[in-house]
Amino acid sequence: MKTFSEEPAAPRRHFLKRAAAALALSSPLGSWGARLAAKDLNKALLAANSQSVDDTVRDEEFWYQIKQAFTVSPNILNLNNGGVSPHPRVVQEAVERYNRLSNEAPSYYMWRVLDAGREPLRARLADLAGCSSEEIAIHRNATEALETVIFGLRLQKGDEVVLARQDYPNMLHAWRQREKREGIVLRYVNLNLPIENKEEIVRQYTALFTPKTKVVHITHIINWSGQTLPVREIADIARARGIEVVVDGAHSFGLLNFRIPDLNGDYFGTSLHKWLTAPFGSGMLYVRKEKIRNLYPLFGAQDPESEDIRKFENLGTRPFANEQAIGQAIDFHWMIGAERKEKRLHYLKNYWAEKVIDLPKVRLHTSLKPEFGCAIGLFSVKGKTVAEVDGALFNKYKIHTTGIEWENIKGVRVTPNVYTTTRDLDRLVNAIRQIAQT
Repeated sequence: MKTFSEEPAAPRRHFLKRAAAALALSSPLGSWGARLAAKDLNKALLAANSQSVDDTVRDEEFWYQIKQAFTVSPNILNLNNGGVSPHPRVVQEAVERYNRLSNEAPSYYMWRVLDAGREPLRARLADLAGCSSEEIAIHRNATEALETVIFGLRLQKGDEVVLARQDYPNMLHAWRQREKREGIVLRYVNLNLPIENKEEIVRQYTALFTPKTKVVHITHIINWSGQTLPVREIADIARARGIEVVVDGAHSFGLLNFRIPDLNGDYFGTSLHKWLTAPFGSGMLYVRKEKIRNLYPLFGAQDPESEDIRKFENLGTRPFANEQAIGQAIDFHWMIGAERKEKRLHYLKNYWAEKVIDLPKVRLHTSLKPEFGCAIGLFSVKGKTVAEVDGALFNKYKIHTTGIEWENIKGVRVTPNVYTTTRDLDRLVNAIRQIAQT
């Protein structure tokens, strides 16, 4: 199986030309400016392929050209890509093109033309995930994918599920609904983040395992602060005890360079509109092949005990344009390169964090180490509420972040993406310094 960093060079070179052409077609600069922008992007991409990954990570000229592939506001600095990311022009163009086609004769073009593209797309997502296409279902977001698992698992009254209080609210709500309606028992890990000790994280989860434990729910990257959890180490112990493993990969897929089967989980759900920069409302579900039969679909299917992964896609009419444009997002991801992308985003987090960590009133709540942190960073300012800091960043400096107050986690979350430059982050650092001084 290919990993994220093993995409063949020839397809990437071909996509460089397509990406540059798309930029030319969609550029608001006019024909001369469009050709120049496309030429600059193509030149930067080709030059990057002759550099080492580490050199490219710090090559601001390269990432400035990547930024030109997006249509982000030059005035509002968007540092909340963890919620949902803008997609590049090539993806926007694809959505618009497929929508126009659909509107010519909806039931014909959607059901007989675009719907036929689901199988090639499934195969491409499986290649990206490093698994069989018969283990991939295309969904609309991580919530839909993971709630398919949560409500589809065959649990009885008294069965125990281990999860964390720092998991995503939608997942907690779903598990608590099963608890209320069916009498399952939820046992919570309470993580004091950041943690830079894998053994300690594993111990906290496995200490709650009992003979009644049937499921462990693990969030690969904690969305609030960017803490990366050792999923494989927890999963190995769980599966050895016959415990099923559900992985919330909403923030890891398209950000970290890994294969889903290497996590050793049974189920994995993710959003594609975050780090893969796919269209809004696109997601994916992975189910280990031998687990498909016994997992009930969230929406009714003709045969709910089928071994066919497609039983989880019985959604009726859906936005086919959004679904099919996922393919262009995959191309864009391969164009940049998974290893390069992961290292760049970690570099950006550390770039701003290292400049504010020693400020007297600033506290960082995220690890700077790549095995425990990623693109997502969380900070707070002593003497100021989360709302005050988040509000000041936007109202005074037009920097869009998000305030986090959940369980024992409080701070302002910062999430850059591939179009973010160090100059953008210098603007953030300057704003934090001034807020901390007032």
